[in-house]
Amino acid sequence: MEHVRSAPSILHVDLDAFYASVEQLHKPSLRGKPVIVGGVGVRGVVSTASYEARVFGVHSALATGIARRRAPNAAYLIPRFGAYQAYSEVVMGLMHDLSPLVEPLSLDEAFLDIAHLFEPEDVATPEAGSRRAREIAGELRDRIKAATGLTASVGAASSKLVAKIASDAEKPDGLVVVRPGAEQEWLDPLPVRALWGVGPATAERLRKIGATTVAELRTLSRQELVAVLGASYGASLYAIARGMDDRDVSPDRELKSVSVEDTFAEDLLDPATVAAEMDRLVNRLGSRLRKAGRSGRTISIKVRGHDFTTVSRSETAVGPTDDPVVIRAAAHRMLPGAVAAATQAVPGVRLLGVGVSSLAEWAQLDLFAEAEAEAEAEMLDEDDLDPRLWSDDGEGGEGSEEGEAHNAGDADDAHNAGDADGAAVAEELPLDPAHIATPVHTVEGERSPRQFGPLPPGTRGAVESARADRRFLPGQDVEHDEHGPGWVQGSGLGRVTVRFESPWSGPGRIKTLRAEDEALRLVDSAVVARDALERAAAREAPS
Repeated sequence: MEHVRSAPSILHVDLDAFYASVEQLHKPSLRGKPVIVGGVGVRGVVSTASYEARVFGVHSALATGIARRRAPNAAYLIPRFGAYQAYSEVVMGLMHDLSPLVEPLSLDEAFLDIAHLFEPEDVATPEAGSRRAREIAGELRDRIKAATGLTASVGAASSKLVAKIASDAEKPDGLVVVRPGAEQEWLDPLPVRALWGVGPATAERLRKIGATTVAELRTLSRQELVAVLGASYGASLYAIARGMDDRDVSPDRELKSVSVEDTFAEDLLDPATVAAEMDRLVNRLGSRLRKAGRSGRTISIKVRGHDFTTVSRSETAVGPTDDPVVIRAAAHRMLPGAVAAATQAVPGVRLLGVGVSSLAEWAQLDLFAEAEAEAEAEMLDEDDLDPRLWSDDGEGGEGSEEGEAHNAGDADDAHNAGDADGAAVAEELPLDPAHIATPVHTVEGERSPRQFGPLPPGTRGAVESARADRRFLPGQDVEHDEHGPGWVQGSGLGRVTVRFESPWSGPGRIKTLRAEDEALRLVDSAVVARDALERAAAREAPS
């Protein structure tokens, strides 16, 4: 393959099983045990599984119900994004100390360009460059471990593509340096699943045409791949198999799409209900677009049936728009066909989504749509509107559910966590985190103004809301006047079971208390995380 750089000066840093690892750090009794973070309800989805849980076949994006059957004795916890962001900021800060060129992909992974750290003698030979890259990457991993207690896997290569694949090759706590000029030799023996973007379905289609390794994949022509995978992805995979990637590390990655989606506690069977839920999603999407000052030309919807059959449809408008009326009209044109296809085998819609891509910073006004919106507003009485659209911050108040986010992370940590106890889930790239709800009921504070890249969303005022509602979900941080800090193991029937321990203690004792016990209160996970990080920094500081 052709490569531009003479040294492996691009790093991809990926924190290992990030969410689960933070939970094990904060909960001493769970260290070395299977931990699963995500939606804890019947429609939940696994966000991250610890390596101890992966032994049982539990992985990201697996339905929580299936995970419980495979690993019944694992700890199932809701995500605590306040804690995760606190750790992410420390890690991203260490990366920024090393290089001004940091491209975050999500809370737990980023690319770094370290070319400025190579002296002329370091690039004299490929071997010298590889030694220097290993030295720099090793020091960064050590600093991350010392500052946070977390392990990170790092790949170093002459391109982002190969660095990304390399970081996954020896997880957890791995360090792989691919020597310049040897990229193809290193890639060829790998299974096709190792390539960026190849999932189980694509891997199976490739297997059927005789490609199970990268070397076998390279024997297929571009035309053959296009015929099997379509024009866009077929051509992309042809290039990926050859390690062709000349992209620079880009600290200012632009937002490419905005979307929202909900997973419902019960399947939607009535077409009118499906249409109403789509309208609610469109309103949320329009609000996010306006807050971001963005508009887009391509409008997409997603429908997932009871049997997980997922159908997507898209339509491209004449010009960019952020108008809910325009988006709603397009969504409803595509909705009947998508629902029919997704529910052909089994009735019932379990998930709906709508999004906008091909983003711009301006919108082409549709005067007809604007007039139609005004007419609709005049016909509606406030009591006719879904009360979830009338929350304090202007967002849908559907019980503080958002990852997607996503975020651009890989399957190691699916940043769009599942729903909690039947709560809806929305996946999208976050805009202003103070105005976007979290995937589950969780205790969060205001977002820090210092943010690195796409972040899972926070919830404004969620601490006060959780306190008022006396909601106790597995994994939440609590404190008791008599027993001290701890975390919720479970609750129900007016009782809450708490293990009283902290990140800096040993395994603690379990106590079951009355849920209305006024001495028991919820604590912001970000506060707990910052305290733990400060204690770690104090230990590392020279005396």
